[in-house]
Amino acid sequence: MFLQQLINGLALGSTYALIALGYTMVYGIITLINFAHGEIFMVGAFVGLLMVSTFKLNIFLAILIAMISCMLLGIVIERVAYRPLRKSSRLSALISAIGVSIFLSSLAQMIFGADAKGFPESAFPVHQIRVGTADISTLQLLIIGVSAALMIALEFIVKRTKIGKAMRATAEDYNTAALMGINVNMIISFTFALGSALAAAGGVLVGLLFNAVSFNMGLMAGLKAFAAAVLGGIGSIPGAMLGGLLLGITEVFGVAAGYSSYRDAIAFTILVFVLMVKPTGLLGKKIQKKV
Repeated sequence: MFLQQLINGLALGSTYALIALGYTMVYGIITLINFAHGEIFMVGAFVGLLMVSTFKLNIFLAILIAMISCMLLGIVIERVAYRPLRKSSRLSALISAIGVSIFLSSLAQMIFGADAKGFPESAFPVHQIRVGTADISTLQLLIIGVSAALMIALEFIVKRTKIGKAMRATAEDYNTAALMGINVNMIISFTFALGSALAAAGGVLVGLLFNAVSFNMGLMAGLKAFAAAVLGGIGSIPGAMLGGLLLGITEVFGVAAGYSSYRDAIAFTILVFVLMVKPTGLLGKKIQKKV
């Protein structure tokens, strides 16, 4: 029973972690909460569904195309909705983010309708593997495996590449990075693209997991991923990974314990508790400001 629920929680938590990474990277670079991120997750799920059901592509190609499509979408959103407001108040950027979120969800409803769409059974044939007392599905292994590979790739990009070094420099001090010759606008666009690609992969995986893709699926998933990012420490990439996994595992164990009607409330209850005990999150660093 414990192993079964742990695997279920890891599969769900992996998708939360992928979305949370987008929130935390954008916040780390320009201290902006991109509340349209949940809708990018939703667009990725629809692109993946179209690739599988209409163009008959395999699931791995569908995930790749969804990631590329959402990378472009993320760049466009940053260029149109956020860059002109970068020197404006935080409230202006927040309102712009909410506007983009409503626009994308309304557009998806107009194009695809209000009813949830499911992936065809041929998208990824599911088989059960018996491990001790647990039945692990090949779909769960796919979700955990793809999520882990993407997180490792992200960690490599941020820590081991030249553009990753520029991202860390921009996050440390935006103005000084520009003075050192870093193209800050390009780095910010790249960060949005990277976060959007991860959200798109998460969208396709969640669509497969629950076999449902709808225009409003990004709302609750986005809020939970934001909670995961804050739980782990907003601005911390390892924190977003840890927060997503903890949130998924706790939610699944809560449902297994008989609190299924409080499924969505569990994430925010944990968030409130952690913020009361450690306001910076589990792996967040306290920021000291000199006066």
